[in-house]
Amino acid sequence: MLELALTFFVVAVLAGFFGLNGIAGLTMAIAKWLVLIFLALAVVSLLL
Repeated sequence: MLELALTFFVVAVLAGFFGLNGIAGLTMAIAKWLVLIFLALAVVSLLL
């Protein structure tokens, strides 16, 4: 999950570099949600 979030982050940075602000914003939002899901699942797995 974290690897996928990192991939979306790299795509967002590259899209921002090339001036594709809509795509950069969307991929950054997806990356943010994937990191939050990863952290929630990590906490749950540590507690159980």
